Amino acid sequence: MSATQARPHADICDLQPGQRLDDEIYLVLQKDLRTTSNGSLYIHAVLADRTGQLVARMWNASREVFDSIPASGLLHVTGRVESYKGKPQFIIDGVRGVDDASVDPSAFLPISDRDIEQMWNRLKEILRQVKNPDLLALIAKFMHDEKFVTAFKRSPAARTNHHAYLGGLLEHTLSLLELSRVVLPRYPKVDADLVLTGIFLHDAGKTAELDHLTSFEYTNEGQLIGHIVLTAIWIAQKTREIELESGRQFPPRLLAALQHIIVSHHGKYEFGSPKLPSTAEAVMVHYLDNLDAKLTMVFNAIDADPDDASEWTKWVPALETRVFKPQATTPD
Repeated sequence: MSATQARPHADICDLQPGQRLDDEIYLVLQKDLRTTSNGSLYIHAVLADRTGQLVARMWNASREVFDSIPASGLLHVTGRVESYKGKPQFIIDGVRGVDDASVDPSAFLPISDRDIEQMWNRLKEILRQVKNPDLLALIAKFMHDEKFVTAFKRSPAARTNHHAYLGGLLEHTLSLLELSRVVLPRYPKVDADLVLTGIFLHDAGKTAELDHLTSFEYTNEGQLIGHIVLTAIWIAQKTREIELESGRQFPPRLLAALQHIIVSHHGKYEFGSPKLPSTAEAVMVHYLDNLDAKLTMVFNAIDADPDDASEWTKWVPALETRVFKPQATTPD
């Protein structure tokens, strides 16, 4: 290999037990400084690239080494791949920062393992079931906004908690739409058009709240305003455009009902909702959103903690509990 020839990246999905890695670059998604039973320090981390995630540990660690590892950023690691309970994990021997300006961080960002265009086409197929002409016009306003669509397909649904990968917002939104198709027939009094539109737009502001070009950090707009308020503002702007083009007022009660779904979908004031769900449609969107997010957090917690011999994961702040790992009791 010549000095100018780039060394192939070792994709996480291809790593095998016994494999040695020297100065490989991965994205750090999570890091924790923990204590072993004998009182020594070790680092527990989650590494990622576009192909997957990998639990990593560094034994006999120090606070100095821990502080040198970015909380969310690229890192050179050296070490070996081992197998633990049937899953690969990485034992870190050494780390160093990434200061090469030629490295493109986006090449290491995790991405949905589902086909983006297939998900987008399915999302559009479901939204075609909306019959209300005003809501259809509003959906079309967002669908015809190329900048918004590009960002919607690429954005994560969250920074760390759930669907924290490129395409995560689309995957999460489609999951809610599919869930709604199962639940809505059970409740004919619920306005299906409002629910479908509300689901499509409930997290739309995350396209501007989270940086999804080089990392999954909050933007200034995300920190100062947040995705809930951003989405409500965008809906007001789009409906105003419709009014100017059509020459008639967008139904005020319909606009208020839709914006209520947006501003209440987190369900509680302490979770960032300006209002609590107060309509049947808002209640449904909130609980479907919560179901998909929480179950994803459960599965993520189990996947990210295979190195713990306990049948329980570490404490998961977002769930306010530890998660039981039933596979830990399964005989080899």
